Amino acid sequence: MALQDHFRPPLSIRRHWHAFQSAWATYLASDLNRRLPEGYFAEPNVQFGIEIDVATFEEAGTIRASRGDDRTGLRLAASPVVWTASNPTLTIPPSIVTETVEILVYNREAGPTLAGAIELVSPANKDRSSHRNAFISKCETYLQQGIGLVVVDVVTDRRVNLHDELMARLASLAVAPWDTELYGVAYRPVVREGQTSLDIWQETLAIGRALPAMPLRLPGSLSLPVDLETTYDRTCQEQRISA
Repeated sequence: MALQDHFRPPLSIRRHWHAFQSAWATYLASDLNRRLPEGYFAEPNVQFGIEIDVATFEEAGTIRASRGDDRTGLRLAASPVVWTASNPTLTIPPSIVTETVEILVYNREAGPTLAGAIELVSPANKDRSSHRNAFISKCETYLQQGIGLVVVDVVTDRRVNLHDELMARLASLAVAPWDTELYGVAYRPVVREGQTSLDIWQETLAIGRALPAMPLRLPGSLSLPVDLETTYDRTCQEQRISA
C-alpha cells in the first residue's frame, strides 16, 4: 500500500495518527524479532506527552506514637520529622523529548544492551526549536555511542527537516541541505583506518509511493533490513485503513 497522509484531512479526521504510529512501531518490532539472530530482541517504546505526579500517601493502619513502649511491650517507631525544601533558586524549561515513537534493538548477552534504534518522527518532535533540539540530541547520543540508527519522517503538517539539523550538529564540514520533507535515513557509525566515519543512506518518501527498506546496522558486521512497506501495509490492514 502506498504511503498515505495521516496528519491532514481526510485521513487525519477518520483515524488518530498516534494510534497508527504506535501500532506501526509494534509491527516493526515484531518483524525485526523474526529477523534478528539469537541473542538480540526488539521492543517498541511509545510515549506521548509527559506526566510527572509524585505524591506521599499515609498507609492504612499506620501507628502514630511517641518514642517508648506501648502496652503490648513492642517498641513503636518515632514520628518522622517533617522537612520542607526552600524555594528553588532557578526554574527553566528543559529541552526534553516529549513524544517518542521508537523501536529499540537490544543484545541480551551481557544484560539488555542497546544495539540499534529506529525513530518514527512525531509532530511534536518538529513543532518548536526546543523539541527539535531534544530529538536531535537523542539521535546524536545514539551515534556517538556507535549505535546504528534509522529515522523515518512521514509527518506532513510540520515543514522541518530534522536530518539537516542533525547534520549541522555532527558534520565538521558543511553538508548540502536535503530538499525533502518526508524521508527515511539510516546512519551507521564506523571506524576505518583509525578514523571515525558516519555512513548514511537517504531515501526520499512521498505520499502515494511505496516505502523502502532501510538498513539497520548492529554491532560487528550485522545489518538488518527495516521493512517499512510490509509493516506499513500490515498496520493499515489492522487499523482498517483503505487505500
